[in-house]
Amino acid sequence: MGMNRMPLIAGNWKMNLDHLQAVAFVQKLHWTLKDAKHEDDSVEVAVFPPFTDLRTVQTLLDADKIAFALGAQDLSTKDSGAYTGEISGAFLKQLDCRYVIIGHSERREYHAETDEVVAAKVQAALRHGLSPVICVGETAEDLEKHGASAVPVAQLEAALAGVAADADIVVAYEPVWAIGSGQAATPQQAQDVCAKLREVVGSVLGADAAARTRILYGGSVKSANIAGFMREPDVDGALVGGASLVADEFAAIIRYQKHVGV
Repeated sequence: MGMNRMPLIAGNWKMNLDHLQAVAFVQKLHWTLKDAKHEDDSVEVAVFPPFTDLRTVQTLLDADKIAFALGAQDLSTKDSGAYTGEISGAFLKQLDCRYVIIGHSERREYHAETDEVVAAKVQAALRHGLSPVICVGETAEDLEKHGASAVPVAQLEAALAGVAADADIVVAYEPVWAIGSGQAATPQQAQDVCAKLREVVGSVLGADAAARTRILYGGSVKSANIAGFMREPDVDGALVGGASLVADEFAAIIRYQKHVGV
């Protein structure tokens, strides 16, 4: 973890928790952290609910002055118009979203999102003042054929096409073979790829961007392994899936500095 980069622990709820369950979960997470005397300024916490929960969660965060950032799981390449079922970045910005996940492997696989679509979504996010969380990662087949970093590097290079040097972006390295499998990458594996991704940011956007851009690891992250990842110099946080749906477990991941002495 870089000394000058604020750690980011992000919870991707995927298609889980309705708006009532979302309220209960956010309240429980907030009070769990408060009871543990968690310092809000030590780690940035972001939650990524389904679209149908965003307004409810935004209202709760505002009303209870909960210091979580809000993010969406996807957005349209378009800003408005006759695009049935699409969600504009403008709508997300009006709901006080700071972040939006783009290029998650589940979108690439189940919705056939190409590198070109991902790049267009990155541009859409930036147009509306949202910080894209750009997801990249290799499948088990990619790993065997090309090694760990080749596909993520190519995906990130494509996603950054046309991005300004001062853009506020986040990169998330999620090896597809690790997502939901219970088999996480090792901290060294994560570090090796994250270092390569930082080099890509540097080559495309410049040294300043490389130094400030946060790069997350995702893929079977839990409280038992988060410390190892966070000790690595180029891993600045985690994009957490299943474990982000369990308040006590997610709180323990957020509090990695306290319970592991990183």
